[in-house]
Amino acid sequence: MREPDFEQDGWCLEDGEVLQHESPETFWLPELTERQSLQPGDLVKLIFRISVDNEEQPVAVERMWVIVREQVGEHYLGILDNDPYAIKENDEFGSGIELPFLPRHVIDIDRADVSEASQPVPLPKRFWDHG
Repeated sequence: MREPDFEQDGWCLEDGEVLQHESPETFWLPELTERQSLQPGDLVKLIFRISVDNEEQPVAVERMWVIVREQVGEHYLGILDNDPYAIKENDEFGSGIELPFLPRHVIDIDRADVSEASQPVPLPKRFWDHG
């Protein structure tokens, strides 16, 4: 599955494992087994690098929540549950879009409780091109 690419998509995901390795004293990550056992309805926090129209600071970094939809091979598909602060609302990137991610991208997990887990995960406003 194609991962988000900064040049092609205007945004990408930061690798939480790399960030934790660079700053082990200050950057906490959930255990790998937790990040590999996500279920539909779980919320995960990911770090996004977003291209913005600002010559002085052309890249914004935001931590946002994603609702896990399903697992496809080693990837997960989720639905962005936030609107990015750094860009205007648009159809390409915002709350409700589907996006792929890997366990290495997950920096926090909020597990769905029993009542949330029994509810169907909503369909995305825009599906990811799996190509």
